[in-house]
Amino acid sequence: MRPLMIAALASAGLLLSACETAPRVVSNEPTYEQAQNSAFNQANYNAVAELLKRYPAASSPASASNTSDSSVGAPFVVATLVNIDQLEQSSTLGRLISEQVASRMTQLGYSVLELKVRNGVYMKRNEGELLLTREIKEVASTHNAQAVIVGTYAESATLVHVNLKVVNPSTNVIIAAHDYALPLDKQISSLIRKR
Repeated sequence: MRPLMIAALASAGLLLSACETAPRVVSNEPTYEQAQNSAFNQANYNAVAELLKRYPAASSPASASNTSDSSVGAPFVVATLVNIDQLEQSSTLGRLISEQVASRMTQLGYSVLELKVRNGVYMKRNEGELLLTREIKEVASTHNAQAVIVGTYAESATLVHVNLKVVNPSTNVIIAAHDYALPLDKQISSLIRKR
C-alpha cells in the first residue's frame, strides 16, 4: 500500500504543478521612472557641482557680466575621460561621463564647446575628444576656452574611481579637482567593456 500512496502523491504533485500556465518572470530591467532617477547620472551631476565649487572663476555664469576678467564667461572644453592605465584609451564609460559633465555645465548656464561639430580637434575613432597635455594649449587657444576639463577613471575590484580636473589652458596648471567613485555594478562594467 505504501508504494501506491507514494505514486498517488507524486501524481497529484505533477498535476498541481501543471495548473500554473505561465512561468513567473522577475524582471531586473529598470522602469522608466527608475531610469529617470539614475544614480549614475546624479553621481556625475554632483561631481560637476563639487568641481565648480572648487573653481574660483566659476562662482556663477551670471556673475560673468559683473567682472573685468575676460576668461570668466568664456567657454569650457570638456575632454573625454580616459583610462588611467592607458591614457590614449577611453571607453563608453569615459565618453558618457564627459557628455554628462558637459550637459550638466550647460544646464547650469555655463558655455561649453561641442567639439564633435568643430574642426581641428584631435578625434580618435571610438575614443572621443582625447586631449593630452601637449594638446590642451592648442585646442583651448583655438577655441578661446577659459579652461579645459579633463579626467581619468580607474577600475578596482568593486569601484570605478573617477577624477575630474579643471586645467588652465595657458599654463597647464590644475585649478580645481574632484574625485568620486561609482559602484562597479553590471551597468558600469558594461560601459567599461565597450570601447
